[in-house]
Amino acid sequence: MFDRFANVQPSLSGPALTAFPVTPDDGTDLPEASRAVYIGTGGNLSVRMLSGEIVTFTGLAAGTFLPVRVSRIRATGTTAGNIIALA
Repeated sequence: MFDRFANVQPSLSGPALTAFPVTPDDGTDLPEASRAVYIGTGGNLSVRMLSGEIVTFTGLAAGTFLPVRVSRIRATGTTAGNIIALA
């Protein structure tokens, strides 16, 4: 496969290089910090930002991409589902 951007340095303004499904958990960090989070099923999303702040995004619609850098997606306060972290 040809990759036109193989020699380009990744940056936060560029596309994600990897993605992984997330099961919300109050005690476990993500395997790596996100650069964005995708919400497959609408609801609320409670996260711990890289700064350590706990923030809850309320009333998210299905199909929403949040451009947030988070270390954890919390079970407490999260009602959204089918969550994918992009890194």
